[in-house]
Amino acid sequence: MSDNRQSLSDLASLTANAPAPAAGETPAAADAPIAPAQPAAPLRQQEIDSLGRAYATGRRKDAVARVWVKPGTGKITVNGRDQEVYFARPTLRLVINQPFGVTDREGQYDVIATVKGGGLSGQAGAVKHGIAQALSKYEPALRSAVKAEGFLTRDSRTVERKKYGRAKARRSFQFSKR
Repeated sequence: MSDNRQSLSDLASLTANAPAPAAGETPAAADAPIAPAQPAAPLRQQEIDSLGRAYATGRRKDAVARVWVKPGTGKITVNGRDQEVYFARPTLRLVINQPFGVTDREGQYDVIATVKGGGLSGQAGAVKHGIAQALSKYEPALRSAVKAEGFLTRDSRTVERKKYGRAKARRSFQFSKR
């Protein structure tokens, strides 16, 4: 018990030199001044170009997407075409809109993206990565929500290389007994 009183008195001397609470009092009941809470980590600066857009690069598999985000009506343009035309599969459109759903910003930002390389699935992942990065640059307060979902991390999984003596990366050639 004496160790607890000693540590409480040490703690009290560290925080504004307040007297330690008596043996019967709880630390909350003491009349010691409460130190203000430490502010959270400083927010990052908003990164916007002269046209009021935030830019980011997204990558997935072999696809690289350059993404610009600006306030608007929710229109998403990929390589000069509407998202419904470029990404015909509904699942790919769902992938692209995930960052907006997590941050409750659906229909509030226009997106312009140019994508090169890879297939449609990799390109959709690259656009999603780019949108998440650009959103966190436009509104730094959204960074923690987007990061918690893992959208800021580049998905580094790629196709395994083909090995010699194999049909593909791991598949063997068909075996013939005779």
